[in-house]
Amino acid sequence: MPLALPLRWSSWGRPGVKALVTAGVFVTTLWNLRLFLNPSKGSGEVSKHRQPLVILVWEWPSKQVPNVSRDVCHELYSITGCQLTTEQQLLHQADVVVFPHSRLQPGRDKLPKERLPGQNWVWVSLESPSNTRALAAWNQTFNWVMTYRQDSDIFIPYGKLVPNWSATVNIPAKTNLVSWVISNYHRTQKRAEVYKNLSRYLHVNIYGKANNKPLCKDCLLPTISKSKFYLAFENSIHRDYITEKLWRNSLLAGTVPVVLGPPRANYEQFVPADSFIHVNDFGSLEELATFLKTMNSSRYQQFFAWQRRFSVKLYTDWRERICAICTAYPRLAHGRLYPDLQSWFNS
Repeated sequence: MPLALPLRWSSWGRPGVKALVTAGVFVTTLWNLRLFLNPSKGSGEVSKHRQPLVILVWEWPSKQVPNVSRDVCHELYSITGCQLTTEQQLLHQADVVVFPHSRLQPGRDKLPKERLPGQNWVWVSLESPSNTRALAAWNQTFNWVMTYRQDSDIFIPYGKLVPNWSATVNIPAKTNLVSWVISNYHRTQKRAEVYKNLSRYLHVNIYGKANNKPLCKDCLLPTISKSKFYLAFENSIHRDYITEKLWRNSLLAGTVPVVLGPPRANYEQFVPADSFIHVNDFGSLEELATFLKTMNSSRYQQFFAWQRRFSVKLYTDWRERICAICTAYPRLAHGRLYPDLQSWFNS
C-alpha cells in the first residue's frame, strides 16, 4: 500500500497547501518589490556598470608612457569607477578603447582584429584638420571622437578659465613690447605672413627653435611675462582650434594675447572679449602696430580684468584627458559609428 502523504502536501485544495502557496506568493512579491526598489541588485546590465569602467589606451598619445596601474583617475582627479590600462591583452575586458590618431598613421593593421559587442572605440586628436592626414581610412570605425572641438563627444580643450572670486590682478613687470615663441616656421602659413608684415612696424622678440633661441621648460613663462603682448598665432585656422599659445603663453604668463586663429566670436566662447586683441579687429597691420605701441597704462590694465574672477587651468596630462571619458560615459550614445570622419572633422 502506498504511503499516505501528510495532509498539507496531499492536495492543492487542502488548507496546508493553500497556506504554503500564500506564503510563496508573499515571498515572491517581497522579492519583486526589492528588485523594483533596488534595480541595480537584479539587473545584469546595470550591475555591470557598478564595476569600474575599463578604458584601454591602445597606444599612449605621448612618447612617455606613465604608470596607470594604480587608480590614477581617483587619486589625481577624484574620478571614481574608472580604470585606465595600456595592456592590450586586456582588450576583451575593456569597455572603451582609445586610439590616438598620431599612432594610427601606419595603417589599419595596428587596430585590434575584432571589436567586442558593446565595446566603444574612441578617436583622439588635438591637432587641427590641416595637420591631420589619412582620415578617409577610418570611416565606420569609431563610435566617439575626442578632440578640442566643442561638438566632440568628449571635449578636451587645451585650457579653460575656472571661477576664482578670490583672485587678484597680477601684471608682471614689463621690459619689452611684443614677443613670439615659434618652433615650426613655414613661410606658407598665415601666421608667417602676418608676422612678416607686422614686423615692418614694430620690433618682435622671437624665441624658439625657428630663431635658434630655444627656451627651457622653466624659462618659458618668465621670459614671455616680460613682454606686454604675445603673438598667440595658431599654425592653422579652424573652429575651436585655440591652443596653449593663448592659455599658457599668454594668459598664464601674464601678457596680453594678440590672436590669429578662428574669428573673434569663437574666442569669446572661451575667454572674455576684453582679455585679448584679435588681428582681425584692425583694418591693417599698421593700425594694429600703432594700437600696441601707443596704448597707455590704464587701457593696458583693462585687459587683465578677467583675473579678478578667473584663473587659468591648463590641460597637459593625458591621464586627465583619458579619465574624462569616464565622466562623459553615461551621457554618450552607444553603438553608432562615424560614417565619414574626415567630413566631420573638416566641417
